Amino acid sequence: MEPVSAGAPGAVERRLHVLTPLRRAWVPIAATVGIAAQQGERVEEWAGALSVQLRLLALTALVLVFGTYGFLSWWFTHYAVTDTELRIRTGLLFRRTAHIRLDRIQAVDVTRPMLARIAGVAKLRLDVIGTEAKDELSFLAEADATALRAELLARAAGFAPAHAATVGQAPARELLRVPVRHLAVSLLLSLGVWAALAVGLTAPLAVWWLSDNLWAAVATLVPLLGAVWSGSLGRFLTEYDWTVAESPDGLRLDHGLLDRAHETVPPGRVQSVRIVEPLLWRRLGWVRVELAVAGSKNEVLVPVATRAAAHAVIARVLPGADLGALEFTPSPRAGSRWVVPVWWKGYGLAVSEELFAARRGRLCRRTDYVPHAKVQSVRRSQGPWQRARGVADVHVDTGANGTVTAHLRATAEAAALLEAQATRSRTSRATARPDRWMT
Repeated sequence: MEPVSAGAPGAVERRLHVLTPLRRAWVPIAATVGIAAQQGERVEEWAGALSVQLRLLALTALVLVFGTYGFLSWWFTHYAVTDTELRIRTGLLFRRTAHIRLDRIQAVDVTRPMLARIAGVAKLRLDVIGTEAKDELSFLAEADATALRAELLARAAGFAPAHAATVGQAPARELLRVPVRHLAVSLLLSLGVWAALAVGLTAPLAVWWLSDNLWAAVATLVPLLGAVWSGSLGRFLTEYDWTVAESPDGLRLDHGLLDRAHETVPPGRVQSVRIVEPLLWRRLGWVRVELAVAGSKNEVLVPVATRAAAHAVIARVLPGADLGALEFTPSPRAGSRWVVPVWWKGYGLAVSEELFAARRGRLCRRTDYVPHAKVQSVRRSQGPWQRARGVADVHVDTGANGTVTAHLRATAEAAALLEAQATRSRTSRATARPDRWMT
């Protein structure tokens, strides 16, 4: 990090890593390649009319232009940490300054793409309350990224600016590590992966047979292959060597084979937790744990683990919650079987002093757990057919723009549940602990 002139009292502005211009230069290169591919015939005719010397001269000019763009975009990008905010100034022609309040930062993630790991640099991504897109600093030296992350988390926790820079990275204790063999077997036992593969192979053949157009089949194949990749090998590469560790700044998630990611689940910001049990996993006692965090896109807590190991990790996210003690009551048979035939047996509800839990699904069972303090609103819905059969749905809305629904409850039970849940949520919010790091 190279310090430059201070833009505010007590703030030293710094630039990104010196290798950043190489990354920035790829933006105009990709745009040029896209235009050339779109105008392929014209470009070929134009290039064919030039001599070898002029072609080399044009190529040299393009390299200089792209290199200059990358250098200038790096030169005009600065960041600084003040007493109250992280300020990021970017833009070559159109200037943009992001003022990120330190007390609004809820997570700071460090990611290391494959080429960045070779070069010894890393990307810093920030989750800020109230924003959907993540601001990022790419790239920093790995040591600088780690030190800056520790300082930002210390500032967010309330440490004085003079002391925050010396706090360092909080120690971590490993809670769970997913074996590579378990991850590979879990993907092979996922029906969704095989279904996507089957569709990816048969759909293009069907399009080709019906339209007798090879390009239409190829256009159908490409997005389907992308879906198959993201759900199989791409997912394996992302979730490889998944590690969950506990530290004062939250749960740390480290994972990735080619691109290594270091993410943080901030304490107190988890709005709901979901346990997913695919059909073929149940015989092995395996589950997948997903979560919803307000203002964050981190969705996976544990890609695959035994039920006992998953419950132990969830206990660190939802302190005081005992998932094993919950007893689910099914939807009433009399009315539910006429509203949702067969699949009604997969619905269930459990309520404890800490949690509201709802279950759904038969082939792939999903169970959502919501702490009472995270419930923003409670609703009851009842369609005409449900009303005729004496059942209703109860919805609880969380701060992550999510909704957990208890399906097909008896009408009287749903009315009582609505009032009781509103009371539980109000009482729990009044006694909830503040969402802070390192406290």
